[in-house]
Amino acid sequence: MAMEVVKHGEEEEFAIKPQASLPQLDTSSWPLLLKNYDKRNPLKRDIKSYISSGVINLDKPSNPSSHEVVAWVKRMLRVEKTGHSGTLDPKVTGCLIVCIDRATRLVKSQQSAGKEYVAVIRLHDKLPGGQVQFARALETLTGALFQRPPLISAVKRQLRIRTIHESKLIEFDNDRHLGVFWVSCEAGTYIRTLCVHLGLLLGVGGHMQELRRVRSGAMDETKGMVTLHDVLDAQWTMDNTRDESYLRKVISPLETLLTGYKRIVVKDSAVNAVCYGAKLMLPGLLRYESEIEVHDEVVLMTTKGEAIALGIAQMSTVEMSTCDHGVVAKVKRCIMERDLYPRRWGLGPLASEKKKLKADGKLDKYGRPNEATPAKWVSEYKDFGAVEGATAAAASAPATPLKAVETTTVTTSVAVTPANNEDDGESKKRKKHEGETPDEKAERKRRKAEKKAAKAAKKASKSGGGEEDDDSE
Repeated sequence: MAMEVVKHGEEEEFAIKPQASLPQLDTSSWPLLLKNYDKRNPLKRDIKSYISSGVINLDKPSNPSSHEVVAWVKRMLRVEKTGHSGTLDPKVTGCLIVCIDRATRLVKSQQSAGKEYVAVIRLHDKLPGGQVQFARALETLTGALFQRPPLISAVKRQLRIRTIHESKLIEFDNDRHLGVFWVSCEAGTYIRTLCVHLGLLLGVGGHMQELRRVRSGAMDETKGMVTLHDVLDAQWTMDNTRDESYLRKVISPLETLLTGYKRIVVKDSAVNAVCYGAKLMLPGLLRYESEIEVHDEVVLMTTKGEAIALGIAQMSTVEMSTCDHGVVAKVKRCIMERDLYPRRWGLGPLASEKKKLKADGKLDKYGRPNEATPAKWVSEYKDFGAVEGATAAAASAPATPLKAVETTTVTTSVAVTPANNEDDGESKKRKKHEGETPDEKAERKRRKAEKKAAKAAKKASKSGGGEEDDDSE
């Protein structure tokens, strides 16, 4: 009985007990795009790759232009390319996203993202209504507004429509004629023009005194903003002490800019095909996020959390879960370098069978059917990647070659006009190059140009040698 009691007690000790809280996964070691948005860590790349695919959330100082600042960062880090996510005027400070090398492919997507500013406006006179009047006028100037760029702007001064999403009064001093407000707007909005319009609406006039950008796209002041001194110190530490921790803190991986996009996880075998610009088909899909709609902008990513490309969804989440074939997304902007993953296309059962038929002579070198092609292949196979003209020409061609017409007399066969000869030559040439892919055509043209150049060089060298001989005589 005692043993039974002990066993019973042990069973009770290890039994699963009900809990009030749900079990949670530990995502601390997961890659960037696979984790929750609030628990993101940089990818574990080597320092060279980390820098070349990184972005810096830079606090731009007053006075130098955005292009100067970006050029300084390029010189500090000794990299090939740098770019920024939207120009700030020389006197404006705040968030400037500096993209390095491969991350420059994301510059356009960040330039069109929303921005947030904190501005100081100086009014030209005291307001009779005080802070209430100013707040009401600021609230009026929201939504779609007509704007013309300021006189000091470098762009063409034409009327354009810009949207102010939200604005908020922070502080107002009626005696000193100063107001501080926060504004969230679309890319390309001129806060200087907004301040002028605010002064006109209040009836006293006004101009912008000071401006700071607090958010640009996915980056804001709270997300690891660094100064130019930080960048310089981090590179100095790396060069002199081989300590890369400071540099990893200053630079963030490019995936931090893509956290707002819906995610589609791609199989490793399909990654390189997408890098070469191929559409993502359903067999290459591994996982996908919920609530994706057709024509949504999505990020295609690997199982390790690396961004492959920005794409446009061609299927909704419901269609992805119910269909067995079709195009999931087409590539808008490729981010990953080619051949980082192995080439895995052309290894499926259908492609392997096609290669075997070509090797056996049952298909021509372009993969088109001939007289030896099995009837089952002709009836079942459809080449979706074939050029329309080449397909039509191949379809109109007879299955069996026409028998040559026997000539009755020798004179008839010989009596061919030069025009007919030219036509035959053209048709032979056309038939020879019929159905070739654009890459094959480009390669043929290149070889032809090389031959022509070699021939011209040989001719020039001969003529040059002849002239030298004449001079020597």
